[in-house]
Amino acid sequence: KIYLVFGEKRKIVDNCSMGEVRVRIKIINAGDEAMFRRGKISKAEIRIYETDALVDTGAIPSVVPIEIVQKLGLDLIRQERATYANNSSENVDVTEPVTFEILGRRVTEEALVLGDEVLIGQIALERTDLLVDCANQRVIRNPAHPDQIVMKVK
Repeated sequence: KIYLVFGEKRKIVDNCSMGEVRVRIKIINAGDEAMFRRGKISKAEIRIYETDALVDTGAIPSVVPIEIVQKLGLDLIRQERATYANNSSENVDVTEPVTFEILGRRVTEEALVLGDEVLIGQIALERTDLLVDCANQRVIRNPAHPDQIVMKVK
């Protein structure tokens, strides 16, 4: 199999034509989860949104459209400059922390707010130790440690 991986594990393989890769995910309001852990709200009150997301290996952060941000009740905490593939750039909103659950693995990060679909970027893939299987156009758990997330710290 051919894998496209990131960070310390980066290896771009020749003839790895990257088609569209989508994965089913849950997007969870991380603030709601914190409130639940503190006993302030019930588990049923945690706002969760399920959708198919496009895995965008060219994006560093993940992206969530404003409609989903509103459904999850996320606050916009600042703006950052986003540069696109065509080298144009603009200021975009950034959410408070949101949790992405992908293949049973979770990562909490701030997300950029733009577009009309969820994009999973490199940060989420790295933090969940997931890889893009180019040959089969899918996301998989790292075969080196499929049962747990392993993160390099040095």
